[in-house]
Amino acid sequence: MRAMFLARFAVFAECLLVGVWITVAALPLVTLPAALAAGAAHLRRWTDDEETGLRSFLADLRRALRGGGWSAGLGYGAALALVGTDLLFVRALPVPGGRAAGTLAILAALWLTVTLLRAATAWRPGRRWRALLAPAARRALRDPAGSLLVVCGLAVIVASAWFSAPLALPAVGILVASTLAAERRRPPRAAA
Repeated sequence: MRAMFLARFAVFAECLLVGVWITVAALPLVTLPAALAAGAAHLRRWTDDEETGLRSFLADLRRALRGGGWSAGLGYGAALALVGTDLLFVRALPVPGGRAAGTLAILAALWLTVTLLRAATAWRPGRRWRALLAPAARRALRDPAGSLLVVCGLAVIVASAWFSAPLALPAVGILVASTLAAERRRPPRAAA
């Protein structure tokens, strides 16, 4: 029983450590997708009992950036800026359907975030981001239960930041772990 507790606690501790690594690596913001991919690769190796550490995280970060991580980060930032502008416009001007437009903008931001996270967990060295994003967007829509799991990971970050802002840093690792869990789930059965 004690060994099982220690093993589970070790996974949790590794998620928190990786969350800090991801947050520091993502400080320039355009490096966010590559940092998420490197963190997911680290957690995948760690849970598979493979040798891993900060050096392999940094090597994966460099490879993910070279594979289009910068452009994915720029595109994600631009999309979120567009959603934020839409929300500001809807709040500033009372237009008909403004609440519906605001709700759709928030749902679009969530879908983009889930797509980015699913693409980051699917990243492997040598893969280009352009090839990862479209399948990740389809998985985000076709697997609502898995996407909800990712959104719950986002909720952990929001709750952590609300409680104490520094807690959001390690919580990023929990978000990546929840996305890995969503991606490793068995795919939904096709309707017969």
